[in-house]
Amino acid sequence: MAKVAKDLNPGVQKMSLGQQQSARGVPCLRCKGTCSGFEPHSWRKICKSCKCSQEDHFVSSDLEDDRKIGRLLMDSKYSTLTARVKGGDGIRIYKRNRMIMTNPIATGKDPTFDTITYEWAPPGVTQKLGLQYMELIPKEKQPVTGTEGAYYRRRQLTRQLPIYDQDPSRCRGLLENELKVMEEFVKQYKSEALGVGEVALPGQGGLPKEEGKQQDKPEGAETTAPTTNGNIGDPSKEYVCEFCKGAAPADSPVVYSDRAGYSKQWHPACFVCTKCSEPLVDLIYFWKDGAPWCGRHYCESVRPRCSGCDEIIFSEDYQRVEDLSWHRKHFVCEGCEQQLGGRAYIITKGQLLCPTCSKSKRS
Repeated sequence: MAKVAKDLNPGVQKMSLGQQQSARGVPCLRCKGTCSGFEPHSWRKICKSCKCSQEDHFVSSDLEDDRKIGRLLMDSKYSTLTARVKGGDGIRIYKRNRMIMTNPIATGKDPTFDTITYEWAPPGVTQKLGLQYMELIPKEKQPVTGTEGAYYRRRQLTRQLPIYDQDPSRCRGLLENELKVMEEFVKQYKSEALGVGEVALPGQGGLPKEEGKQQDKPEGAETTAPTTNGNIGDPSKEYVCEFCKGAAPADSPVVYSDRAGYSKQWHPACFVCTKCSEPLVDLIYFWKDGAPWCGRHYCESVRPRCSGCDEIIFSEDYQRVEDLSWHRKHFVCEGCEQQLGGRAYIITKGQLLCPTCSKSKRS
């Protein structure tokens, strides 16, 4: 009998299930109050109450997100963007750069201050360059605390970088022989595809930083980015965005990908996934076929993703219909949950249904 990988680390598995259970009751932003609160499905990444995805309920916290990105970047050449957790047995956490702007407001005798906090800012830039970068991305996607932009970033962290694409303990029913395949898969993409974009002025990508590098700070502490070379790129050279082919002014920040080479640059709003066209959250990308991908679409371009549980399939024995894939045990009706192997089924807009549930849905 095949052994299930989750049994190999019951402590971690128990913790991950506990985190999901602790999210019970979290409201759904998509349903606008009609959902009674997050009710986790036993294996689908959805709420049983409203059928919306986990990212619509924000079941993770900032700390969990930082731990997830820390795990993703550790054991890669981007591990400098992580910090070791004290007493964490080698666990590393994402050194997420926050940018705080405080502007005085003239109100008579007693001045007041308007404080704006960006929950994420590009690493390794001056505050001036960081602000220029933020002004070049859509306002509704700027990660300002308490705004739709901050919520958008949180959703994209869950959507673009699923924890179960990198952490076997978050996969349900992974077999022991599949665990080894997954570990090699993750090791390979960290070595060959994973990247973090660099923000700099045109012609300045890849140059060494000036002295006064940022020092590691305790977990949860605010950080101030180190200074980059402040020289403007060669004004006589024409810089062009790799995506839109539009001009990139020499005094305006662009994004570089070291895996693409520093002869290429992108406008901040143009550094997007080649598959879904969504901006790459926190500039984290996967390089393939001469273009940047988000983690989700890169992984499923290499191996199939189960349309039932949303996890990457590491078995060679799975169900495939109409360019969609399922673990065989997850090839079940999304309405009544009955197994459909060898039975009639209908696929409507990517939804797998038995004839009875399909008829009920139409009526």
